[in-house]
Amino acid sequence: MFYFCHRVILPCDPTVDDKLFNICMLSVSVSILETAPEILLIGPANFLDQTQQKGMAMAVFGLVFSKLSMLVIAPDPLPFSKDTSADSKEYMKIMAIFYYPLLYYPLLVCGTLQHKVGYVLGALLSFSHFGVLGWQKFDCPKTPEIYKFYALLASLPQMGCLLYLCVQFVILFVKGPKTDEVRKVQKHDINIQTIQISSAADKKTLFQRILDVPKSYIYVPEKVFRFPLKLAVSAFVSFVAIYHTALLLVVLVVPVLHIVRAGIDENIAFLLLGFGIILSDDRMEVVEIVTFYTWLLEVCYLCAVTLSLLVNLVMLMKSMIMHRTNLRGLYKGEIYSIYNSKKTIRPSRPGIVCWMGLTGYQTAIVCVGMAIQTVVFFICFLFLVFMMIVPVFYGRNLFVFDILGRAWPAWVTLLLVSALQHVATKFAFIKRDAGTRDLNNRESLFLLTYLLFLINVVMGLIVAIWRVVITSLYNIIHLGRVDLSLLHRTSEAYDPAYSYYTNALRVEISQSHPVMKAFCGLLLDMMVEGGRVGQKIKDAEEGIQENGPSKATHTRRIRSRWQLMYTLVHNPSLLGFRKHFQTTQTAESILNGTPNHTAKTSSRKEADKPVAEPDNAQIQAIRWDIF
Repeated sequence: MFYFCHRVILPCDPTVDDKLFNICMLSVSVSILETAPEILLIGPANFLDQTQQKGMAMAVFGLVFSKLSMLVIAPDPLPFSKDTSADSKEYMKIMAIFYYPLLYYPLLVCGTLQHKVGYVLGALLSFSHFGVLGWQKFDCPKTPEIYKFYALLASLPQMGCLLYLCVQFVILFVKGPKTDEVRKVQKHDINIQTIQISSAADKKTLFQRILDVPKSYIYVPEKVFRFPLKLAVSAFVSFVAIYHTALLLVVLVVPVLHIVRAGIDENIAFLLLGFGIILSDDRMEVVEIVTFYTWLLEVCYLCAVTLSLLVNLVMLMKSMIMHRTNLRGLYKGEIYSIYNSKKTIRPSRPGIVCWMGLTGYQTAIVCVGMAIQTVVFFICFLFLVFMMIVPVFYGRNLFVFDILGRAWPAWVTLLLVSALQHVATKFAFIKRDAGTRDLNNRESLFLLTYLLFLINVVMGLIVAIWRVVITSLYNIIHLGRVDLSLLHRTSEAYDPAYSYYTNALRVEISQSHPVMKAFCGLLLDMMVEGGRVGQKIKDAEEGIQENGPSKATHTRRIRSRWQLMYTLVHNPSLLGFRKHFQTTQTAESILNGTPNHTAKTSSRKEADKPVAEPDNAQIQAIRWDIF
């Protein structure tokens, strides 16, 4: 529970001038961007590649979003101008949306360089940002915006992200750049085969099935599964968005309720009397009742915010579990587990657009969904408290219970009729013969159906109301999830959030398929460790021998590589990587990732031409290239 002081908070100017600091940091950032091409090992903009550090990208994206969240109510969106006029504030906010990503972009560049100089520069930048931000909040912990400690509480995610970057840059500087990333990628990606073939053969007990329900909402990382960097960034930014949304929902309403409760006096009795409401003849008792009801209002609101916060955290973990499940299914070519029509797993124009905007869309949807959930939960708590709990506690104003009490004959009739239908169905209308089931007493069944027609209409009204309530609550609870369509399977294309998610998955799978990465990593690993295959063959022909692995190791390696090659040929999700498919096939000529050779094309000759099978020379070349 928050306790607010109604004293006026004056604006505070920190010792470190924000304008001067931003000018200095912007100059340093530009210098780093100019120096980066001279020391880079890979592209400075390659920060979303699977080989990069997930934590750094997540921290920087969370840092930028935290800054954006504070711009919503900031009096000065840009640090270069103070006392911004109302006419130019919106333009300043638009400029700030582009300025702060540019300001923090060098942090991503320094982490992407994979060079000790980059780690030193990144550590200096992150320590500078963290030190100045902490100094400013220590100098001015209270601000006049909304709530005196709002700026301090809203800056906690920023300080957390900056502190993580400080520690991470120091650790990377001590360890040095990684040189065996390819081998790690290969090892992790090959191990995904264990996930795909594992199955639970033993039947689970009832207690185990009950425990599986809460476990299905708890995300547990797995070493053999590499969570895509883009989806990891989206999940972390959504977590930061949940924090900021909950903070805004609290500080926008709770201080107002405190001010209202502090201003309640004896005049409230006359105000209520004007509306014909008489709570008591004693004015002080009226003040106590209204104060108590206002406190209950605050409790209901805080319970609604807390419940919405917990629901969104649970839904976020469930989304991460579904991301992993969907990725595994698409890795194996199970197209119809995600899409309701035939699709090709390859980049496309809408797919790339959706991939770029997925993180932003998911963050915005989480914020809007949490606000709507809070309003709905608040109404539910108000009904529960003021219509049920308080009337029962005081023994008056039992409107709901009076209505239910007067309608008890109808409820008893509905229950008896429902029980009659179930009992009659079990003992009279189903017969079991030789292990099969069939209808029995058809005449009695038809007669009972006719007699209970009208009562079933009344029960249908209750079912319809219950269906509306359940559907509304289900959609509101799952509103923040983009991996789940809120529409029917046949209409999911009209759900924009789910469409963006599925299109983004197509790009993600096409660029980070573990089998392709394992194959490329295998080739690169052989080239780095043992030289090119051709040189090895030449040495063998010249009689040069080297100490090779044992026979068991060699056999296991051959078996694994042939399994890898078999997967490359037969996995439907890898069909789009083949050169002949990209040049001759279209989206209409495939079904679930498999070529449909009967599809019509522009040329009947090409349509009737079978897919070329590799000849012995090609197979021999593949064998030499792999082994």
